[in-house]
Amino acid sequence: MNKYILLSALPLATASVIIVQAQETNPNIILIYCDDLGYGDLGVTGHPNIKTPNIDKMALNGTRFTNYYSASPASTASRYALLTGKYPPRSGFDWVLYPESERGIHKNEITQAEALKSKGYKTAIFGKWHLGSSKKEYLPLQNGFDEYVGLPYSNDMLPPKWPDIALMHGNDTIEMNPNQAKLTELYTNEAISFIKKNKDESFFVYIPYAMPHVPLFASENFAGKSKRGIYGDVVEEIDWYVGKLLSTLEKEGLDKKTIVWFVSDNGPWILKNQEGGSSGLFRDGKGSTWEGGVRVPCIAYAPGLIPSKINDEIVSSMDIFATNIYLGGYSLPYNHITDGKNISSYLGYKNVDIKKEEPHFFFGIGHQLFAVRKGKWKLHVKTYSQIGADYFDGTLPLLFDLDVDPSEKYNLADKHPDIVEELKVIIEEKKEQIKKDSNFWDK
Repeated sequence: MNKYILLSALPLATASVIIVQAQETNPNIILIYCDDLGYGDLGVTGHPNIKTPNIDKMALNGTRFTNYYSASPASTASRYALLTGKYPPRSGFDWVLYPESERGIHKNEITQAEALKSKGYKTAIFGKWHLGSSKKEYLPLQNGFDEYVGLPYSNDMLPPKWPDIALMHGNDTIEMNPNQAKLTELYTNEAISFIKKNKDESFFVYIPYAMPHVPLFASENFAGKSKRGIYGDVVEEIDWYVGKLLSTLEKEGLDKKTIVWFVSDNGPWILKNQEGGSSGLFRDGKGSTWEGGVRVPCIAYAPGLIPSKINDEIVSSMDIFATNIYLGGYSLPYNHITDGKNISSYLGYKNVDIKKEEPHFFFGIGHQLFAVRKGKWKLHVKTYSQIGADYFDGTLPLLFDLDVDPSEKYNLADKHPDIVEELKVIIEEKKEQIKKDSNFWDK
């Protein structure tokens, strides 16, 4: 827990005492995970009509990552990467699971919750699971969480196309087809209750909100209040409850020893028009490996612990996995392969001996790799868009300088054939590595 070091700034006769807060060991961790929130949907990233003062406070007084990537542009796969630290093509299932899908997190995986629980953390999830629900073994309590309240899959998988959806408590059903306008409040209040109950312990709380995924539901206090319409209503409601969560940490004296992550699972569902969000200056949205599909908000906040700064290093959801388990004191078995890197040094932790990782990030859909980023360069070898856009008349490969052209407007492949070939080789090498290292799915 927090320790304080007394430093004498002057000779003892006239000494003044400076109090310096040492680094927090085994911090509490809260991971807020929005559904389909776009890069451009926050006040701090420039939206003129969606008011997010509490999330903006986190961004301005914490570390905001401007080059953060979800490992997938779709729900299930992005959650798999976040909780296991692995690229989705290693997962053994496609990018979205359905109510009757006969797959889930493999028993050989190590989730964030399992890792932290093994080090004495109390663990809970309040919100959308979407990592397997057809068998009890796939549900949260069997994958490292002590408590669970939420929907087992996406909030749009409703009758008549799908079976009735259950609001679950642990492995049991509370009610069928719940009023979704109450879910943001429910999940936050459950998280607050859990935090108060375990305030003298280390805890890991995962809050994957159902919103702003379509269908959109805002509670009575927020419906019709935002200039941005129902989409703005639900984002502003999330912001209000984020503020309530932060206030709770302050009142309980936990704010300076609790790291709060605020992240989105993938880009906005622009196919839904006004009910979808905004990817800001980035191209396309959810379902694509264009920047708008995978480059999303990411903030780490803990006043006095995490520095107030903008970080433009390339980071990913798999890095959150690696960092959280490191901060919790957990070391993976030597033969357990993951893809994230420990970025605790970006959060202000010093003297951390971290092996330098390869400076590449890969973008995939399902079992395939579509693109790679290395430094400022991004190469697409395959593209897809949910809105049916045939960008660049189907020309491939496509090469972009994201430092100069973050909107991916200007294809430079013809001008830099050497870089194109270098990145194509990197993609093929990664494909072979994933194929070689992911064979336990057939066992």
